[in-house]
Amino acid sequence: MKKNIIVICMLLIAVTVSAHPGKMATYLDMITGHKADFASKTATFNDSTSIAVKRDTVTWIDTNRNRPVPVALYSANEKVTRTHFHGKQPLVILNPGYSGKNTDYSYIATTLAKLGYYVVTVQHNLPADAPIPTVGNLYQSRLPFWNAGVMNILFVIDRLKAIHPNLDHRHLILIGHSYGGDIVMLLAQQHPQMVSAAISLDNRRVPFPRNKHIRIFSIRSNDQIADPGVLPSLSEQRKYPISMVKVNTTHEDMGGFGTTQQLNEINHYIVAFLSGHTN
Repeated sequence: MKKNIIVICMLLIAVTVSAHPGKMATYLDMITGHKADFASKTATFNDSTSIAVKRDTVTWIDTNRNRPVPVALYSANEKVTRTHFHGKQPLVILNPGYSGKNTDYSYIATTLAKLGYYVVTVQHNLPADAPIPTVGNLYQSRLPFWNAGVMNILFVIDRLKAIHPNLDHRHLILIGHSYGGDIVMLLAQQHPQMVSAAISLDNRRVPFPRNKHIRIFSIRSNDQIADPGVLPSLSEQRKYPISMVKVNTTHEDMGGFGTTQQLNEINHYIVAFLSGHTN
């Protein structure tokens, strides 16, 4: 556990110190509730840029639905995984925003893979798909699209069980932006026993699960507002393991279009949250 915290804290320095000099410990305090002695660990830090990440892209076919599901698989070498974790390798399912591709959000996937996570980015929208509704009751009209996304994830997990049995398929870490975040929250509602942690990058339609067994973290943009009832109240945040933070980044820029400083900040918050999640 001590080694895990040291390595994760050192990666936090690499991805955010240039963007937030002098504020690292303050941010980590806010999310994890404890201070980190970064200076004393600097000598043991190995620059994460030296860790090679392998990315494989493949399209699997869900024969039950006759549906292609493009995915990108990110992993570092086995030595990195053994160094950071004991037992099964943590599995992260990363879900792009609407019309996002399996190769998008590599800024998050690569960072987590360097920490020893196995990351799978799932593409939910295909060129031949009908467009999502933009008027009326968006929750009701988009629900079939989000349910299709949940089915995509469940299908991908079944494939991973067959080809990567050493992954932790029973304690999923879900991350999603916007449309992908809505899929994440819906899956966490429907299959809470499968989800250990869920991270939303500014989803706006599907309410957060109010569940004491799922740790939820949300990074909110500076230009979009969620629908009523989606975000927990302050009392609900105290009752359930839910935390949120607002960043000076637009909703769209969270998809990988922000500045290096903005994307580093998002990665910082994700890694800090997960450092309190894994052991």
